[in-house]
Amino acid sequence: MSGNRFQVCVVGLGSMGMGAARSCLAAGLATYGVDLNPKACAALKEAGAEAAGPDASAFADKLDAVLLLVVNAAQCKGVLFGENGLAAKLRPGTGVMVSATISAADAKEIAAGLAEKGLLMLDAPVSGGAVKAAAGQMTVMASGSKEAFDKLQPVLDATAGKVYRIGEEIGLGATVKIIHQLLAGVHIAAGAEAMALAARAGIPLDTMYDVVTNAAGNSWMFENRMKHVVDGDYTPHSAVDIFVKDLKLVTETGLSLAFPLPLATTAYSMFANASNAGFGREDDAAVIKTFAGIELPGVKSKEK
Repeated sequence: MSGNRFQVCVVGLGSMGMGAARSCLAAGLATYGVDLNPKACAALKEAGAEAAGPDASAFADKLDAVLLLVVNAAQCKGVLFGENGLAAKLRPGTGVMVSATISAADAKEIAAGLAEKGLLMLDAPVSGGAVKAAAGQMTVMASGSKEAFDKLQPVLDATAGKVYRIGEEIGLGATVKIIHQLLAGVHIAAGAEAMALAARAGIPLDTMYDVVTNAAGNSWMFENRMKHVVDGDYTPHSAVDIFVKDLKLVTETGLSLAFPLPLATTAYSMFANASNAGFGREDDAAVIKTFAGIELPGVKSKEK
């Protein structure tokens, strides 16, 4: 029974959302889940959720907070304001933590729609990957009113290792995440280029990986993603198409500020090329597969 416990619904039970939902359970919050994947819903129910299913209609009026961990702005808007939209079913004063990677303009548009229904929004993108999400140690870059922060504090306590309060203006959190994704995307693309060059030069990739991860050229993204290349395992933890989306947001942000982003623009082209070549749903390390004339572990040389 949920009793008087704080009640939160996590919408989007992918790798990050499932981790966040399990962290809410571990923190003792009455936790609900929404996802179109019945296996994800069943797994969360088995872990102790109050309920989980394809929509929140049955329990929306009980909720104190909603955490949105869907893929993009279109999904956020669909969940909240589309047919059978959640926003109309929530009690006024409910906190909505929007944690998808979206543009500042979309964050402001969503906040305005929520405000019309008396709902509090935190513009709160997250980072840290599935491992940190599962450990309740995500990094949250948030902006919003004091009321929104206060309302969502139990969710932040349950899911975050670090919470950065960027300011009160909606859109600031989204912008910080977009700038972060510039680095993340460029680091993966640069790591792939380096490993592709090593392959071409006949350097064993496990040796190259070991050298870099113990030297000054390392980055978190190189260490995490290039291990997938060494192992020949492109199981999608974060897919190529995610970085097509995120680096598009980065380049659009640069364009809106009339600011040049030469490295981000190149990285976007590399991920778009990988997606166009048929690797969009593979792990984002598969951006390396677009380099011609090299042999990679576990990859057929004529893979299409």
